[in-house]
Amino acid sequence: MTADARLPAPPEEAPGMPETPDDAPPTWTIDELAAHTGVPSRTIRFYQSKGALQKPEIQGRKAIYGVDHVERLKLIGELQDRGLRIRAIRDLVGRIDRGEVALQEWLGLEARLAEPWHEDEPVLLSQDELQARVGATRTGVVADLVRLGFAKREGRQYLVSSPKLLQVAVKLQEAGVELEVVVGGLEIMRRHLGRLSEELVALYARHAGTGFGGDGSAVELGEAFASVGRQGLDAVEVVWAQEMQRVLREMVKTGALTKMPKAR
Repeated sequence: MTADARLPAPPEEAPGMPETPDDAPPTWTIDELAAHTGVPSRTIRFYQSKGALQKPEIQGRKAIYGVDHVERLKLIGELQDRGLRIRAIRDLVGRIDRGEVALQEWLGLEARLAEPWHEDEPVLLSQDELQARVGATRTGVVADLVRLGFAKREGRQYLVSSPKLLQVAVKLQEAGVELEVVVGGLEIMRRHLGRLSEELVALYARHAGTGFGGDGSAVELGEAFASVGRQGLDAVEVVWAQEMQRVLREMVKTGALTKMPKAR
């Protein structure tokens, strides 16, 4: 090689070739993503098939996942922990991606609605404490409460999920209403009040942002629905009393009450 010989110059990069800086965000294959997040590959594919997880980027024959997929998998897990089904998660993340709702606003709404609207926390009671609450004067009353769902045995204690409903049952029993009849009445109330709640929520949701007098943001909706729930307790009490009086007066007018069997 002569002194004038030169090594060939390195080829120039093709125009438009993307650079790959050292600080480029990490990427993973599906198996690497599964190992990184702890979410099985089959679950990742399931989320994709349901539209809850965005599709990967295809590079050659490889499906490449990025940081956005890691964050989405974390969000899906958090929403599942809050009780959302995969279809609801798909719809929610779709709205978030389209800019129709902000994630933090929705989380604020969900947290606001998760707060109890009444003071009726479950309690654990011993058998003696449970009998004292119901004023038990006969044997077998605790067994009846367990059988009818007012209490659940937890080891040597009893879990009362709704002390207030237990109190209602006790007062009705003192008035001569058998526990089985009380349960039947509660089932009727729950069925009709469930339908009532669905219709009321649908009504208020249709007027969100207009009837509420604001922009209908998630935080505002949470406060509005919480207020509806709290005031609804008073409204139900008034309407319930009015309707019970109306029905009983109508039965008096028609003579239906005279056909009822005498008390034993």
